[in-house]
Amino acid sequence: MTMSASIKTAVVQFQHQAGNKKYNLMMMEGFIQQAAINGVQILAFPEMCITGYWHVPKLDNDGVAALAESVETGSSVRLIRKLAVKHQMLIGAGFIERGDDGRLYNAYAACMPDGSVHTHRKMHAFEHPSISCGDAYTVFDTPWGVKVGILICWDNNLVENARATALLGADILLAPHQTGGTNSRSPHGMKPIALELWQQRATRPEEITAAFKGASGREWLMRWLPSRAHDNGMFILFSNGVGADDDEVRTGNAMIIDPYGRIVEETWAAADAMVSAELDLSLIPMSTGRRWMAGRRPDLYRILTERQGYERDAITARFSEELPGIKTR
Repeated sequence: MTMSASIKTAVVQFQHQAGNKKYNLMMMEGFIQQAAINGVQILAFPEMCITGYWHVPKLDNDGVAALAESVETGSSVRLIRKLAVKHQMLIGAGFIERGDDGRLYNAYAACMPDGSVHTHRKMHAFEHPSISCGDAYTVFDTPWGVKVGILICWDNNLVENARATALLGADILLAPHQTGGTNSRSPHGMKPIALELWQQRATRPEEITAAFKGASGREWLMRWLPSRAHDNGMFILFSNGVGADDDEVRTGNAMIIDPYGRIVEETWAAADAMVSAELDLSLIPMSTGRRWMAGRRPDLYRILTERQGYERDAITARFSEELPGIKTR
């Protein structure tokens, strides 16, 4: 299939309600309608936006299971699929999947204009012991001649995942998140943003904007996210939650990044918002990352697939107080 010259895309940030699928889907329908009016062809919503996110670690196993649904029979994905067909749009949305294997997954459904669905299961899931990690990359064809890949939140933080997705042919990466304002154990990582500041955002606009653009929001993203686009020669559609999420504050910062790592469009509004941009697909073939990838020497990279002995499961890696123990040879 011939690649289109350009494609209209959009990313959403919105404050979901914990466990309230009806409300969250209503909010999403509003954004989908707005995107359709604006001629958007690919629309990305945040991670677990249908179910809610940071309240999940506090649920028991039954509580998590009650939020989960099947891709094939679940009412939420069915609604998004219906709207994707109606508007001839690729719509990506995060939820908790109940797989055919009986396990639960932090998943992301890319609902296609023809009614099909491509589902990515987060490979580094840490939200709850009852949520399993996925074990496969997700890259697929679209009606516009471009391939789309999906990596959920922490999946994007490991450089190997972005490179593998690019090697599988992804031109556009959907990168749904729930991030910003987390209490990182890294001394110079993200730190919490006061809930009071979010609650008083209308009367303290300069302070909330500074927080969202600062070291626990946009500045943190700028340390690494553009490099995933640049080094792999692909566009990134970054969607995120915004506002109070249980006891943390998400910083939004929805943005679209080009294959050179440049920000095409973004927002740091402390509010629900959608950012859209026309992607110039002619930038991809000769982008720096694509040219560098052509000079790869796979025979040198065996170490990337060898276990070093300090690897941990995702929950331990995320929450353990012990030092990682990573050594150099």
